[in-house]
Amino acid sequence: MSGQSLPEWMSGHQKHFETVLEALLPARHSIPVRLHEAMRYAALGGGKRVRPLLVQAAGELARAPAKALDSAAAAVELIHAYSLVHDDMPCMDNDVLRRGKPTVHVEFDEATALLVGDALQTQAFQVLAAPGLIADPARQLRMLDVLARASGSHGMAGGQAIDLAAVGHSLSREELEFMHILKTGALIRASVQLGSLAGTMDETGLAALDRFAKTVGLLFQVVDDILDAESDTATLGKTAGKDAEHDKPTYVSLLGLPDAKRLAAELHDQALAALAGFGGSAARLVQLTDFIVERSF
Repeated sequence: MSGQSLPEWMSGHQKHFETVLEALLPARHSIPVRLHEAMRYAALGGGKRVRPLLVQAAGELARAPAKALDSAAAAVELIHAYSLVHDDMPCMDNDVLRRGKPTVHVEFDEATALLVGDALQTQAFQVLAAPGLIADPARQLRMLDVLARASGSHGMAGGQAIDLAAVGHSLSREELEFMHILKTGALIRASVQLGSLAGTMDETGLAALDRFAKTVGLLFQVVDDILDAESDTATLGKTAGKDAEHDKPTYVSLLGLPDAKRLAAELHDQALAALAGFGGSAARLVQLTDFIVERSF
């Protein structure tokens, strides 16, 4: 690991990822202009880039080439950006604020927002499918499969469907966990998998990192639920308290705030334990895990 502090490392890569995304997205004034403007509005200039940072940290551990990590990080962030655009639409969460600015359907219109999500999703796979991204074509196909599974009906989209169906209903802890393993955890897990697959890590190492990734994906959602209950809109950059307002099942509504925090602490410990076999080489992943928790409490 470099001698940089975590804030320095994060800031450097966040700025770099912004540059990568700016170059990959269609030019603002290219036809169709409104769609391309909206795509750039949705994907640029906001967010902590946690998923690309996980790609980077896992890739550094796996000794992956920088160009492959740039593409994998961009692909994950494009999928994430598309999901936020669609989640915010009136037919989903009907939110008006995202990353401290009006949501895409508010700034543009609903039809454009729908097309923005579609276009960002397809561009993610175009980026990851670029010929010669890594030396092993079979491994590159595996990366595409990871992202597709994480994004589809057995991943993020499926989790969102369960979430919508659960509004106003009570879920057991097992049902809530299953929903979030898909809705949020799948793309977090894919971020770690893509970073590690872009390198030369063996199957034993990949399996250990995947155990970490599954745990940290669930941890991220538990902390998100706590943030939604505890933080204000200005701090979040999105509408605070919307889960309670929409009567959505969350870890806070199911367990209560103190037990949700205890669960986050337990998952934090489990995630770090999954990295123990890598020793100091996994320091960045350890730091990012700490960051995911400490952004809340």
